[in-house]
Amino acid sequence: MYEDDYMYDYDRQFLFFQGPSNMGSFFPPFGPGPGNQPGPGGFPPPPPPFPPGGGGGGGQSGPPAGPPPSFTPQQGAQAFAVDPGAIRGCLYRYTYIWMRGNQQFWFYPVYVGRRSVAGYRWTGFNWVYFGVDLRRIQSFQCF
Repeated sequence: MYEDDYMYDYDRQFLFFQGPSNMGSFFPPFGPGPGNQPGPGGFPPPPPPFPPGGGGGGGQSGPPAGPPPSFTPQQGAQAFAVDPGAIRGCLYRYTYIWMRGNQQFWFYPVYVGRRSVAGYRWTGFNWVYFGVDLRRIQSFQCF
């Protein structure tokens, strides 16, 4: 099963699975899909518990051990759409995200799909697991 097998209807907030017969079956929009497959928007389920001391890079799926850099970068050129290949270069690196609608924050991506990215978002105090559709990202910069 691939993330393209899922279709999210943002207006009605339902998740439909397109099965072999192309008849939509209803699944709740929360948690992973059937068989531990990606849930809404193709985001993977949160990773299993990680060892004490956390991440820090090198392909580890947990959050980084410490906070992100203490500066706020200047926003660069804006793209019409964020390409998964471009943001894939930011995996396991501190990344600053500017979202459509003026949200901006530090992010630590651990997964990039065809239409989504997931990882850890800095709240100002700690890292929380977070996923977002690539179309909602206005621009990003990784460090």
